[in-house]
Amino acid sequence: MILITDELRARLLANGAAEIETDHVPVVKLFNPTGAATWLLSELDADGDTLFGLCDLGFGFPELGSVSLAELQAVKGPLGLGIERDLYFRARFPLSVYAEAARASGHITEAERLLRQAAAALEIPTPELPPEEAE
Repeated sequence: MILITDELRARLLANGAAEIETDHVPVVKLFNPTGAATWLLSELDADGDTLFGLCDLGFGFPELGSVSLAELQAVKGPLGLGIERDLYFRARFPLSVYAEAARASGHITEAERLLRQAAAALEIPTPELPPEEAE
């Protein structure tokens, strides 16, 4: 699987090249299909390898940091499976909200309730839910 398509690479590079520090929305979600590791990535350095985002290796302590794209591509787990991209991931909050929710829950989460609580704690406006997702 191609972890970072040309379109995603362009968005990640643009975020990484931003002149001012910005709380970007994650661009891509990567995960280990045979383990608990997950990455929500928002930036790519000009070197084309260093990604920045929320990293969760499955030990209960997700953190913001950098990871090497080459290292992620080289991972081979059981049955030869590598890291995959979540084709259905659509970020709805800035990275800080996902980080706060992950800190509270001990893992990266997409649970709407936890993300909205994290956004409220950070005083970040929450997006409106589309009608089919509203409770």
